[in-house]
Amino acid sequence: MGLIMWLIVGGVIGWLASLIMQTDGSQGIVANILVGIVGAFIGGMILSRGDINNAPLTVTTFLVSLAGAVLLLAVVNLVRRGSIC
Repeated sequence: MGLIMWLIVGGVIGWLASLIMQTDGSQGIVANILVGIVGAFIGGMILSRGDINNAPLTVTTFLVSLAGAVLLLAVVNLVRRGSIC
């Protein structure tokens, strides 16, 4: 059950991050899931020193994961296009 939750929550986080960063049209569902999962890991490592990846899903962990996904998309956009948005 944990893997299914990772995929669902990762997809939602990745989708929201792509809407915020205006990259939704260029990504598919697989990319959204990957961005969400990797973003959750990045957000957890930066903001909570690794604790968030073992924490239950709460509003705080969701927002930290979303922030990590937005940061990930900003870096990808910076490398691809030369600008953040």
